[in-house]
Amino acid sequence: MNQERYLRVFLEDGEVPLDNNATESTLRGFCIGRHNWKLIDTIRGARSSAIIYSITETAKANDLKVYEYVEYLLTEIPKHEDDTNRDFLEDLLPWSPNLPEQCRKSNKYEVK
Repeated sequence: MNQERYLRVFLEDGEVPLDNNATESTLRGFCIGRHNWKLIDTIRGARSSAIIYSITETAKANDLKVYEYVEYLLTEIPKHEDDTNRDFLEDLLPWSPNLPEQCRKSNKYEVK
């Protein structure tokens, strides 16, 4: 009974799904591939893998072409290696409207 307000959250916000199928589908690939990560035997390796996995899954969630997006990041980030101001990172986020078109999946149903 003390969890009722959390269970009712989807009634107040139409963006909250009724189930967690999307989350489970996203995690399925991670769980299936877990045997591949037995080679990661250091904390730094595990942290790096988590960062890469997070970037790729966030790119997928934002309808980006993952390979092109990661390639773009690896091209742009070194250009700012000596910068002390990190404002350029906002333009590299997967939901940024400033990403190049080559990183975006084309929507064949888009009305022009």
